Amino acid sequence: MVDQKHVTRLLQAVDQGDNQALDELFGMVYDELHRRAQAQRNRWGGTPTMNTTALVHEAYVKLVDQDSLHWQNRAHFFAVAATAMRHILINYAKRKQAQKRGGDKEKVPADEVALVDEDAIEDLLMMNQALEQLEKIDERMCRVVECRFFLGLPINETADALGVSPSTVERDWRKAKAWLYKVLGDDK
Repeated sequence: MVDQKHVTRLLQAVDQGDNQALDELFGMVYDELHRRAQAQRNRWGGTPTMNTTALVHEAYVKLVDQDSLHWQNRAHFFAVAATAMRHILINYAKRKQAQKRGGDKEKVPADEVALVDEDAIEDLLMMNQALEQLEKIDERMCRVVECRFFLGLPINETADALGVSPSTVERDWRKAKAWLYKVLGDDK
């Protein structure tokens, strides 16, 4: 695990335009993002649902190119990373689905090839629709699902990322899972 305080200092330096800090941050955070995304992918089981390296690379690029976002700390970075990974996967799945139906003939960039397994596209899109509904009901519960499901953050790190207590995350996680099972059905 990466030193939280050091990452926070690097994020603050990046906010102030320090390119050397950006290079150091890349090495530290990219590896941890990749490790977490890979572990989460393995937890999902079955057929691989994503190309972990491509997902993490695209998420990292999106995160460090944010001029308007001021990083509070490492936890904030990982919360935003979870949301970014969700959006990347969903956008990719939507493009692949449109291509499959013949409605969108645009080519998928080479670095996105096999980002999401064909068999997982429908499930991922259904999950996203459910999360959009959940976000309207309870935004924090949606953020908990993003941190836990898309990045695999444990309860305590999700709590840090969202600025709430671990017991709040546990409660939100239980409620969100129950709600998702109800909306998506027992087979999801």
